[in-house]
Amino acid sequence: MSYNELRKDYLLERWVVIATERSRRPTDFAKKETAQAKTGVCPFCPGNEHMTPPAVLVYLESDRKIEKTKDENNFRHKNWVIRCFPNLFPAFAPPKEKLGKEQSVKSGGLAAAVGHHEVLIESPIHNEHPSDARLPQLVHVINAYLDRLRELSSKPYVRYVSIFRNHGLEAGASLSHAHSQIIATPFIPQIVEKEMEASRKFWKQNGKCIFCEILEKERKGPRLILENSHFVVFAPYASVNPMEFWIFPKRHQTTLLEMTQAEVKTFAETLKTCFKALKELVNDPPYNYGFHMVTNKDARKHYHWHLEVYPKLAIWAGFEKSTGVYINTITPEAAAESMRKTVSA
Repeated sequence: MSYNELRKDYLLERWVVIATERSRRPTDFAKKETAQAKTGVCPFCPGNEHMTPPAVLVYLESDRKIEKTKDENNFRHKNWVIRCFPNLFPAFAPPKEKLGKEQSVKSGGLAAAVGHHEVLIESPIHNEHPSDARLPQLVHVINAYLDRLRELSSKPYVRYVSIFRNHGLEAGASLSHAHSQIIATPFIPQIVEKEMEASRKFWKQNGKCIFCEILEKERKGPRLILENSHFVVFAPYASVNPMEFWIFPKRHQTTLLEMTQAEVKTFAETLKTCFKALKELVNDPPYNYGFHMVTNKDARKHYHWHLEVYPKLAIWAGFEKSTGVYINTITPEAAAESMRKTVSA
C-alpha cells in the first residue's frame, strides 16, 4: 500500500499533504468559465481619473522617455502609462500626527492601523494583465513598484511594504482592470517574520543564505520550471496551492530595490512568460501573487527576496482552516513538468 506524502515547508512550521493517491493533472484544474469582476464604468480606465483619489505617482511618456509626477491641487493628469493612488477604502492610513518607528505598534496587541494602502494601475489598457502585457509596459510596472517601495519604506512608522496582485473575482479582484496593490504596515507580517527568524538561524549555524541553498537545489531538480540569465522559477517542495510557483533572483538580494535595470527587464520577461504559460495551461485561472522581502539592513546576509504565485484552484475547507495543514492534489513535480513544457512550447 502506498501513502500520500507529508511535506514540510523549507522554513515555516507548515505541513502540506501532497495527495498522490488522488493526484490530478494540471489540465484537470482548467475552468470552463472564470468568474468575472463587475462590469460598467471602470474607474481605473483613462478619462475616469476623477473617480479616484489624486495620484501619488504618475508615469507620463514623452519621446519614449518617462516623466514621473503626481496629481496636485485636485488636478488629474491624463495620458498616463502608470498611475498609483491611495485606496478609497484603505486597510491602513497615514498617521494624523508625526510618529516614529517606536510608536508605530503599541504593546498589548492594540494599535492604530497606521500605514498606507495604494492601488497601482498597471496600464491604461483595461485588460493588459502580465500574461498579455507588452514588455515595456511590464518594465514600467516593476519600476513603479520600486518607486513606491523606496518612498514608503523610508517612512519612520513603516516596517514592512507588501506588494501584491489579485487576478480574478475569486482571488479578490473586485475590478478587472489590470492593477496591483501596495500596503505599508507598522509591523513585519508573521510569515515574513518567521522566514527571517529561520534564515537568520541558518546563517548563524552555517554562514550561508538558506534561500540561496534552496535555489541551488531546485535548479537541479524536478521542480524547476524556468531559468534565465537573472531568475529561477520553480514549484516549491511543499506547495500549498495547486500550480503554485516561486520566482527568485539568482543574485543574492534582500529587496527589490537592489535590482539593476537589466534585472528589471529580465524580471518583466520572466513574469510574462510564466503567466502566459499559466493562462494557457489552466485557462486563465484566478490567482494571487505577493513579494516576500525585507528592507532591514541587518537581514542583508541571510534573507533573499522572491515572488510567490498562488493560483486559486482549490477551496480551503474546515480541515485546512482549523489546522493550518493543507492538502494539495497535484504534486509540485507534475505542476513543474506541465509548466516547463508549456513555457518551452
